[in-house]
Amino acid sequence: MDTSESGTGTEPQTPAGDPGTQSRRGRRRWAMDTRPLRVPAYRRLWSSTIVTAVGSQLTAVAVPKQIYDITGSSAWVGAAGLAGLLPLIVFALWGGAVADAMDRRKLLLITNSGIAVTSVLFWLQAVTGLESVAALMVLLAVQQAFWGLNAPARNASIARLVPAEQLAAANALGSTVMQTGQVVGPLLAGVLIPVIGLPELYLIDALALCVTVWAVHRLPALPPLAGSGPRRAGVREIAAGFRYIAGHKVLLLSFLADIVAMVLGMPRALFPQLAAETYAPYGEGLALGLLFAAIPIGAVVGGLFSGTFSRARRHGWMVIGAVVAWGAAITGFGLSGSLWLAVVFLAVAGIADMVSMVFRGAILLSAATDEMRGRMQGVFTVVVAGGPRLADVLHGTAGSAFGARTAVAGGGILVVVVMLTLALAVPALRRYRV
Repeated sequence: MDTSESGTGTEPQTPAGDPGTQSRRGRRRWAMDTRPLRVPAYRRLWSSTIVTAVGSQLTAVAVPKQIYDITGSSAWVGAAGLAGLLPLIVFALWGGAVADAMDRRKLLLITNSGIAVTSVLFWLQAVTGLESVAALMVLLAVQQAFWGLNAPARNASIARLVPAEQLAAANALGSTVMQTGQVVGPLLAGVLIPVIGLPELYLIDALALCVTVWAVHRLPALPPLAGSGPRRAGVREIAAGFRYIAGHKVLLLSFLADIVAMVLGMPRALFPQLAAETYAPYGEGLALGLLFAAIPIGAVVGGLFSGTFSRARRHGWMVIGAVVAWGAAITGFGLSGSLWLAVVFLAVAGIADMVSMVFRGAILLSAATDEMRGRMQGVFTVVVAGGPRLADVLHGTAGSAFGARTAVAGGGILVVVVMLTLALAVPALRRYRV
């Protein structure tokens, strides 16, 4: 048991041999590590995430649904995704520099308010029957720009709110909520649209964001630390962030680990083909839904049992092991002719992805200085957003050329080989611990 859990004064003293005490200690070893929630500021930030994780997914469903209703074309839905990606990338990189140059609490207040306003505008255009794809794309681009500015500041703030030894646990708590939102949000949207209509999904998201603004308002001030000198947020500062990554191998390897896992091993572009061909006997609709849901569900399970790994101190080895496990699970998925076995492998991949996410995030917060954390989180946001989209192109092309199952299994094997090669060639990640 972690020594930080003893002597808190919150539980009555009982004999060490008491069966009830031993049972509670046993549960704490494997259940979610909730120590960061004892910090009021982090608890406020995390509680707001519970609401917005679901609300943001309502909008994520509503926008493509509305575009498809207007145009009847999946091509326009795909174009909308690209319309949101470029602002996200540009403003995440700039937002990281801004987060290092000003009070992060103020930046969170501004950006969360901006996201809330765009959600209200989404609601207004829908409820008035505007039916303009151009308006939807502009609003989506603006929303993603605000999100790009918001995410680096939000993630970089965590290191100022919780002790260093609890960063992995804090990342596990936040990631679990976000993954749960990706499962619950779309399901809830599917239930609500026939009942209350599509416009109201935007309104619910806007109201949820008001909770976030209130929670951020109650955070302590998070200005740049004293003694760091005057700061700007321009191209030079963004470039300095990339030079910082290049000069710190453990940070560089943490980014490369995610790129390897996502670009080479994320097979979601092949889910429709696999559902229509390999798993057609189970029912194409059922197969497609299960394939898309399996990884997020696995990630949620990993988060709920994060006490089994969140106290680990060898963060580098945890990232290496998680990426290798992801690649092995994806390989197993590609070789599976049974839908249920495929879902199990994808769920295991989701657990591995949660572990990787937790420790890569902890490394970025602990290995970087506070004056660079915003820029590190900006790059992290770009990698997380861009990696799966590059994987869609790569796997879609490989699936057409070699067949879906071959492309998936081959990608998984490449993940294992490349990650182990990087780990052997560059010892910095293997040696990193807190």
